[in-house]
Amino acid sequence: MDRRTFLSGATIATAAAATACSQETPGEVAAPAVNRRRTRRLRMVTTWPANFPGLGTAADTTARLIGEMSGGELEVQVYGAGEIVGAFEVFDAVSNGVADMYHAAEYYWQGRSPAYNFFCAVPLGMTAMEIMAWVEFGGGQALWDELSAQFNIKPFQAGNSGHQMGGWFKREINTLEDFRGLRVRMPGLGGDVIRALGGAAVALSGGEIYQALQSGAIDATEWVGPWNDLAFGFYREAPFYYGPGFHEPGSSLALGMNLGVWESLPADQKAIVKAAAHAANNLSIAEFTHHNGIALQTLIEEHGVQLRNFSDEIWRELGRVSEEVVANAANADAISRRVYNSYVQSRRRSREWANVSETPYLQKRELVLGG
Repeated sequence: MDRRTFLSGATIATAAAATACSQETPGEVAAPAVNRRRTRRLRMVTTWPANFPGLGTAADTTARLIGEMSGGELEVQVYGAGEIVGAFEVFDAVSNGVADMYHAAEYYWQGRSPAYNFFCAVPLGMTAMEIMAWVEFGGGQALWDELSAQFNIKPFQAGNSGHQMGGWFKREINTLEDFRGLRVRMPGLGGDVIRALGGAAVALSGGEIYQALQSGAIDATEWVGPWNDLAFGFYREAPFYYGPGFHEPGSSLALGMNLGVWESLPADQKAIVKAAAHAANNLSIAEFTHHNGIALQTLIEEHGVQLRNFSDEIWRELGRVSEEVVANAANADAISRRVYNSYVQSRRRSREWANVSETPYLQKRELVLGG
């Protein structure tokens, strides 16, 4: 190329650039080019009925946030229980790569290891804020990662239903003798407590409970709290509503991702999944707290539900048996013992703080506002 040709080409390029600049709106900066990655579609299976309030919406929120925060690069399709696999089959589906992730309650997997109970709820265990503190800052997440890696899963907290009610009963429970022969839908270690009291604990998925209660296959059921319980209409079959629950004081919900899928994500998409799970967890606690208060009022004022509480005698025995059951769960294997020790240590610290902060405050608030 000679000098004359080069200068002619440079002049044309400069003129074109000047024309482009003159066409921009004053003060407007041209947007940088974005190298968008191809959309990756992921399938989430859940243990909840599709679109179910609170539990199902926590799954939906997690999926939506992953999509929004990734700018559409990750697209998560949510499937309710039974749409791809059954409610209690989601763990194996994700472990084996049939699905990419699940949203569930970890105590459903206690058959793999009793340690899973501690990452959802155990009798006389942690509240929602306490379990968040343990998992995020007290060493719980590292233990959970180690436990779930054995099954090819990466876990996250992605929801919490808060303090659950004691359940719906067809008849009043006034003494310890009333538990004998009582058939109660209660999963996890809470079910073991019922068995120790002479009852029969049954594990049923959410969609199976009402029919079992209606048919007489069970005499009582716990589920979550007023919001979810109202949606299922348990008050039509069992008029006595007991609370608070001893078995699930702060039930953490989990996002479990296939470990291979997790490890295949680039660093920014891993950060998005983690942040979305955190956000869904916080929104879930707020959502349950808001809607439970509204639903409780509806149950009492519109449906005549009778609130009850277990007697002090029953509570003392529930407490004694609960501590035994939870401690026994730790003897199953080495990791369960390590999880238990870490959990109990964190619960002790949280109790000591609550005993000088939240607990006395709530008591004094009722002294002033109650009545």
